Amino acid sequence: MPRLPRLNVPGGCYHVILRGNHREPLFGSPGDRRVLNEIVEDAIDRCGARIHAFCWMTNHLHALMQISDRPLGSVVQRIAQRYSRYRHKRLHTRGHLFERRHRAKLVDVDAYFLTLLRYIHLNPVKARLVDDPTSYPWSSHRAFLGKETIPWLTTTFALSLFSNNLAHARAAYQRFMLETVGDDEQGLEEKLHPDDSRVLGTDEFVLNIRLAPHLPPSQLSLEQLAEEVCGEHETTVALLTSSLRSRSITSVRVEFTRRALTQHVAALCDIARFLRRHPSSLGRLLERHGVVR
Repeated sequence: MPRLPRLNVPGGCYHVILRGNHREPLFGSPGDRRVLNEIVEDAIDRCGARIHAFCWMTNHLHALMQISDRPLGSVVQRIAQRYSRYRHKRLHTRGHLFERRHRAKLVDVDAYFLTLLRYIHLNPVKARLVDDPTSYPWSSHRAFLGKETIPWLTTTFALSLFSNNLAHARAAYQRFMLETVGDDEQGLEEKLHPDDSRVLGTDEFVLNIRLAPHLPPSQLSLEQLAEEVCGEHETTVALLTSSLRSRSITSVRVEFTRRALTQHVAALCDIARFLRRHPSSLGRLLERHGVVR
């Protein structure tokens, strides 16, 4: 039976698993994992993606990744190719470091985001590498507790699901991690939609994905929308696209970007280019202002 094509949903979150070829170890030293971190940081910055959670195991990688308008495959391929070149150069070897096809499931954020977050962070415990996920240095768990800072990791969205107060959110997250894991979470890898194995989500979520490609495109251009939004806020397009960072013009940029996305005027990368900003910077701006994309 032929494999189904990848699901490419701009703004979608995916559970990505990348395994070593023949399940062979991917790391020879802590320095190798640090190099992978640098490669991941560069890849998501270039592609406008975000990592909400990760865990680098001995022979496979887990990541909860959110893409922008660039396909997931381009982000994962960049990471895999660069790390493979690094390892081959270091070990003087050739061949495939990773399995050729990474695994990726589109995630229903409302139904499974936090469950998947915990599942990823508990991988080292499940593998009996540690008794406490806090003892494992190669995951995002410690960053969620505030014990470590990882600049390229996005924790704000997940923590906001617990509380708007950071201290309260971290405490609630820690309690959540200590809860007894149910049978449904133990078998999360198998808990896929019965009609589409590419999706970890509800019937409604799958239906919305199928309908999404048929949404009518906006008749507005970015230039026309910018004129419209700037007219409403009594400012100019020149200021909107300038380097000015005042509170008033920043709020106009957020409103312009929100409407451009919700009205399907353009993808985030195109909006960022119009505003003369990097996609990842624009994404962080939206996140700070509570705009879900």
